Amino acid sequence: MDATRLPGTARPDQVVAHVDIDCFYAACERRRDPSLSGEPLVVGMGYEGGETHGAVATASYEAREYGVESAMAISEALERLPRRADADDEVDTGIYRPVDMDYYESVAAEIKEILHAESDTVREVSIDEAYLDITEAVGWDGAASWASDLRATIESEVGVVASVGVAPTMSAAKVASDREKPDGLVVVEPGEVRDFFADLPVDEVHGVGPVTARQLGEIGVETAGDLADADPEALEGRFGERGREIRRYARGEDTREVTPRGDPKSLSRESAFTEAVEEAEAKQQKVTTLARAVADRAGRKGARYQTVGIKVVEPPFDVNTRARSLPGPVADADLVESIALDLLGEFTERPVRKLGVRVSNLDFSAGEQVSLGGFESGAGADAAAETDAGEATTDAGESTADGQASLTAFDGESSAGDTDSAAPDDDADDIEGQASLGDFLG
Repeated sequence: MDATRLPGTARPDQVVAHVDIDCFYAACERRRDPSLSGEPLVVGMGYEGGETHGAVATASYEAREYGVESAMAISEALERLPRRADADDEVDTGIYRPVDMDYYESVAAEIKEILHAESDTVREVSIDEAYLDITEAVGWDGAASWASDLRATIESEVGVVASVGVAPTMSAAKVASDREKPDGLVVVEPGEVRDFFADLPVDEVHGVGPVTARQLGEIGVETAGDLADADPEALEGRFGERGREIRRYARGEDTREVTPRGDPKSLSRESAFTEAVEEAEAKQQKVTTLARAVADRAGRKGARYQTVGIKVVEPPFDVNTRARSLPGPVADADLVESIALDLLGEFTERPVRKLGVRVSNLDFSAGEQVSLGGFESGAGADAAAETDAGEATTDAGESTADGQASLTAFDGESSAGDTDSAAPDDDADDIEGQASLGDFLG
């Protein structure tokens, strides 16, 4: 019997989605330079002349065919796949690109905005992956269709490919998202979790990394099914409480629910046009709808906001953001709409393929709302001035208003290092085989 049917385990109707962007850094580089599509591509540091240390951050699937893997020393990667600029035409070569975290963060922010628009409960665990609780929004009957639409939206609006796994538990959803990479979609319904795990290699169980997998193999545990059937006391004697935990995951027993990492720092809604639109009225109507939706969402969460901003995406993927701050936190749907439309004025005659509205600098306290008199009369002008003065612009021409996106999160949430995994640092799950920036900067 599945854990989802047992007392004290995850509720039977829970629907969890795990979204993981395939070869994220490489995907970002290909979005910026489409000529890289289909090429063996390595993103890392240390391959330039004179550099003595470095490692692979991520490798495209084409590069992996040559044995190049994430976290590999760059010297070894170059031996297996010489850099095109340094080799003759008689050997197979690959293209090497340096890590550009500012750009990757900006792309990641677009993806997470889509995810937050799909669910009010999103747990961001790294720059390229997140869990969503879609129980109320979708349910099991619509899970497969929803996941397919989400993947299509991310690809069409952001230009990268996502793999999605849907299951009754977080651990099963994560494994499901990895099963058919790249561009995968796997749905594991209640009652199917134990069978889904049974024949998988043991290192695919959440919390089982290469060290633990090797130790399990020494005692004859090769598959998730073997782990599910193993003596729990023997596992505890060998691995401590973690032994029992990974056995529970292999059996489909996972009581965790998707929980965000603290209060969000901003709330947003966005929507794309089928084709780029120049008509001012169409853009204004879209912004009005989005502004009302964002204000309603903030009201449901009990949040006031001090900054209102918009995002305008021009063809093909040029992202512009504008924002304006108030003297203090408010909850006023009309004001959100008014400011958003005013900020949109700059783009009245420019083609737009996507629009978004965001409220940020959120306040969840029960304090009194600031008086708007000073703002409307021009008092507090410094606070009300646009915050995108001196906007930073990335190589891709993307401008940001409220500072750069955080390294591993969206809406300002820190998510470096997923604490859900019970594995120690040297035995952590391989998240899309992508090394952390610290792995090769340190």
